Amino acid sequence: MATKDPTAVERANLLNMAKLSIKGLIESALSFGRTLDSDYPPLQQFFVVMEHCLKHGLKVRKSFLSYNKTIWGPLELVEKLYPEAEEIGASVRDLPGLKTPLGRARAWLRLALMQKKMADYLRCLIIQRDLLSEFYEYHALMMEEEGAVIVGLLVGLNVIDANLCVKGEDLDSQVGVIDFSMYLKNEEDIGNKERNVQIAAILDQKNYVEELNRQLNSTVSSLHSRVDSLEKSNTKLIEELAIAKNNIIKLQEENHQLRSENKLILMKTQQHLEVTKVDVETELQTYKHSRQGLDEMYNEARRQLRDESQLRQDVENELAVQVSMKHEIELAMKLLEKDIHEKQDTLIGLRQQLEEVKAINIEMYQKLQGSEDGLKEKNEIIARLEEKTSKITAAMRQLEQRLQQAEKAQMEIEDEDKKYLQEYQSKFDSLQKQISQKEKQLVQLETDLKIEKEWRQTLQEDLQKEKDTVSHLRNETQQIITLKKEFLNLQDENQQLKKIYQEQEQALQELGNKLSESKLKIEDIKEANKALQGLVWLKDKEATHCKLCEKEFSLSKRKHHCRNCGEIFCNACSDNELPLPSSPKPVRVCDSCHALLIQRCSSNLP
Repeated sequence: MATKDPTAVERANLLNMAKLSIKGLIESALSFGRTLDSDYPPLQQFFVVMEHCLKHGLKVRKSFLSYNKTIWGPLELVEKLYPEAEEIGASVRDLPGLKTPLGRARAWLRLALMQKKMADYLRCLIIQRDLLSEFYEYHALMMEEEGAVIVGLLVGLNVIDANLCVKGEDLDSQVGVIDFSMYLKNEEDIGNKERNVQIAAILDQKNYVEELNRQLNSTVSSLHSRVDSLEKSNTKLIEELAIAKNNIIKLQEENHQLRSENKLILMKTQQHLEVTKVDVETELQTYKHSRQGLDEMYNEARRQLRDESQLRQDVENELAVQVSMKHEIELAMKLLEKDIHEKQDTLIGLRQQLEEVKAINIEMYQKLQGSEDGLKEKNEIIARLEEKTSKITAAMRQLEQRLQQAEKAQMEIEDEDKKYLQEYQSKFDSLQKQISQKEKQLVQLETDLKIEKEWRQTLQEDLQKEKDTVSHLRNETQQIITLKKEFLNLQDENQQLKKIYQEQEQALQELGNKLSESKLKIEDIKEANKALQGLVWLKDKEATHCKLCEKEFSLSKRKHHCRNCGEIFCNACSDNELPLPSSPKPVRVCDSCHALLIQRCSSNLP
C-alpha cells in the first residue's frame, strides 16, 4: 500500500467541505427567499470553512513577542492587484472594534460577500503565485489546483443577497470550528425538513391572503373617495354649465360685432391682394428661369449616363481579351465607382435644390391662405408647379433606378470576371504578347477619364451658379421684408406728424387771440418802454429757456418780457400784472418781481 501525501489529503478534505458548505448555503438561501443575516448558521459555517482554506499552508512569521500566522497579509495584496478592492480595505481599517489582523480578515470576507465580488478578488490572488509564495508554502491549498476550484465555486454565491452588520460583532475572539452535523443527514432530519417546508408554504399562503385583504380594503377606501370626488365634480359641472350658457349669449353678441368687423377687413384684404398679385407674378417668373436651368442640368446628367453605359459595354467586350491586365482594369473600375458616387452627390444636391424650391412654393402658399376667394387662379398655378416638381422627382427616381441597374450590371460583370479568370489561366502565356497593344488602349481610357473629370468640373460650376441665383432670390425676399418694415415705420411717422400739425394749429389759434389782445396793449408797452429805457432789456434771440422753470421756448410756449427786470420768461412764469411807477396802468411782471413788489407795498403800509 502506497502512503498518500498528508497535505494532499488535507487539501481534498478542505475542497470537499467547501463544496458542501457552498452548496448548502445556496440551497438554504434560495428556499429561505430573503436576505441573509449574520446569525444564519449555514452562512457562519461558510465563513469558518473559508478561514480554514485560507489558513492552509501559511508561512509562520516571527516577531519579537510571538509567532504570527494570519490571513490578513495575502488579503491586503488584493488592493494592489484589484483597484476596486481599495474601498473594502479602507472601510476595514476604519472599523473601531477590530484590533487583530484575523478580525480584519473576517470583516474583509463579509464585506466581499455583500459586494458579490469575493470570487473576483481571490482569482486575482491565485493568478499572482509569485506574490503568494511570500505568504504560503508550495503545498498550500491556494498554491495548488484546489484553490482555483474553490474560486470557481464561489461564483455561485453571487445569487445570494446578504446584509451583515460588521460593526457590532466581536470578530477578534471568535473560534472557528466546523460543525459537521449540518452536513450529515438522517431520516428524522429529512422528515423535519419536509414538515418545515410544508409549514413555510402554509405561512406564505397566510401572508398572501392577508396582503390580498389589505389591498381590497385599500381599493374600497379609494373607491369611496372617488365617489365623493365625482359628486363634488358633478355639482361643479352644473355650476359651470350655467356659467357657460351666459358666456354663450355674450359670445353670440360678440359674434355679430365680429361679423360686421370682418366685412370691413375683407374690403381691406382685397386691396392688399391686388398688390400681392404683382409680387407673385414676379416671383413666378424668377422660378421659371431657375427651372429652365434645372432642366438643362437633368438633360446633361442623362447624356452622361448614356456615355457611361457605352463605356461599360466597351469594357465588357474587352474583358475577354484583357484577363492578364485585370489588376489595372480593376483600378480603372474603382475610379469609375468614385465618379458614380460623386455623381450621386450631385443628384443629392439637385434634390436639395428641389426641396428649397418646394419650400419657396410653400411660403407662397402660406402668404395666399388668407385670401382664398381671390387667389383660386394662383392655387391652380401652384398645383401645376407641384405637378411639374412631381414629374421632376419621378425623373430623379428613374435616374436612381438606372444607377441601381448599372450597379447590378457591374456586380454581374465582376462575377463574369471570376469565371473568365478560371477559364483563361491556361492562356496566360499567350496573352503576354498582347500587353503592349493593351497599354495603348489604357492610355486612351485615361484620356477619356480626364475628359469626364473636366466635364464634371463644369457641372459643379453650373451648380454653384444656380446656388448663387437662389441666394440672390433670398436676398430679394429679405429686401421686400425690410421694405414692409420701413413702410410701417413711415406710417408711424406720418401719424406723429399729424399730431404735431394739430398742436401747431392750436398754437396758431392761441397766437391769433393773443395778437388781438396785444394791439390793445401796444400803447401800454410804449409807455413802459419810456420808463424802462434805463433797464437792461434782453433780446429775444439770446433767450432760449425760461429763467425760472428753465423750459425750452417753442411755438406753443412763447417768450414774454418782465417790465420790471427786463428778463424773458414763459407765459406761466409771467402771467402777473401790476402798476409800476413808470406806468400807472398794470403791466406784465414775472413771479419773482411780483412777490418783491407786494412785499414792498405791505412794508410801506402803516
